[in-house]
Amino acid sequence: MPSRRADPLTLEVVELIGDVVARYHQEYEHAAASHQLTGAQARVLNLLSLEPTAMRKIAQKLKCEPSNVTGIVDRLESRGLVERRPDPADRRVKLAAATEAGLQTADRLRESLDFAREPLAGLSTAERTALRDLLRRMLG
Repeated sequence: MPSRRADPLTLEVVELIGDVVARYHQEYEHAAASHQLTGAQARVLNLLSLEPTAMRKIAQKLKCEPSNVTGIVDRLESRGLVERRPDPADRRVKLAAATEAGLQTADRLRESLDFAREPLAGLSTAERTALRDLLRRMLG
């Protein structure tokens, strides 16, 4: 039976993806801290700046327990960055939504994430498109 060992190119690609992810998380945590947020709070705020979202859906997107999301939203709400409101489609469901202050903080947070922007700026539009398409394909 042939060996299932990965070839050197695959190993290098996996290593590079790991380095990119680690660097992104480090930069994201630093940017979040500069806005007095934890990385998890920043991720939730960023998500909510796109659209109001049910707590259950936030937990699914972040791949964490709903109870963790409740605590994160509580802390963001106490700072005036997030509010809870009834879902117009189902009044029993509460949506978490970014407030105006939350939207401004999310914008400032995105602006401070230079790590992703700077290296990508060195790629042409065609290269960024190819990278995006390859990543989408890898994620299925």
